[in-house]
Amino acid sequence: MRPLIGVTTSELRPSHLATLRHADPPRSEMALGTTYAQAIAAAGGVPVVLPPVDADAIAHLLEHLDGVCLSGGPDLDPVAYGAHTRHPELGPTAPALDDYELALARAADVCGLPVLGVCRGAQLLNVAFGGTLHQHLPDVVGHDGHNPTLGEFNDIDVRLDPAGRVGSAVGPHVRVRCHHHQAVDALAPNLVATGWAVPDGATLALMTQFYRRWRHGARAKRSPCCRGFQLCLDRRRGLPGMARRCRAARRRGAGPSRFPGLVL
Repeated sequence: MRPLIGVTTSELRPSHLATLRHADPPRSEMALGTTYAQAIAAAGGVPVVLPPVDADAIAHLLEHLDGVCLSGGPDLDPVAYGAHTRHPELGPTAPALDDYELALARAADVCGLPVLGVCRGAQLLNVAFGGTLHQHLPDVVGHDGHNPTLGEFNDIDVRLDPAGRVGSAVGPHVRVRCHHHQAVDALAPNLVATGWAVPDGATLALMTQFYRRWRHGARAKRSPCCRGFQLCLDRRRGLPGMARRCRAARRRGAGPSRFPGLVL
């Protein structure tokens, strides 16, 4: 049976931006690029789009999934990682959506589900487990090469730790496409950096210090990310029944799982 992989939308578009002529009347809509679904399907999974739900419904949602993909999207609100100031280049934020996805990431971790974070999703994983973000990366690296033109991707080189899960899969160097003006600042406890932009050294890949379970976050949006989906699914197939055992333990009232995993 092909694994079901839930994908967050990460963006809610206001009603005045959501519809075209002859479409339905204006209303708030979820937004998700079709590339995510295509990549998951190509890796052997079945994508399931996850709408924002109330916190008490997250556990029920995860019971039916074999893994979670946290997709790209708008900037995280700085409040989520304890920042007291807001950079003037900060884009529109959606704190309620942040709260939902942070709760989803933490709940998936407790359940032992593989988690893949892409772009915003990678940043959110770091924040979910205690890390912080650079609100505007050009202030740190001195250039805008990670996002030179609004609305367009740029190619950058990434150096990967060959001992990390991603480096072992795609090699020590890879060229990827990116479109982000934020990045990981302080790593969450138990996370280690395994990929860096060349030459500025911005953290683009990270993973936990333990390997029994997957968390995986990536800034890239090309084939290495598709390989990330494949790694996540392969890892899931290599852990038969783990999520089912975690869910059964939760129903019995057992405490949270402690099998940290991997974040790219």
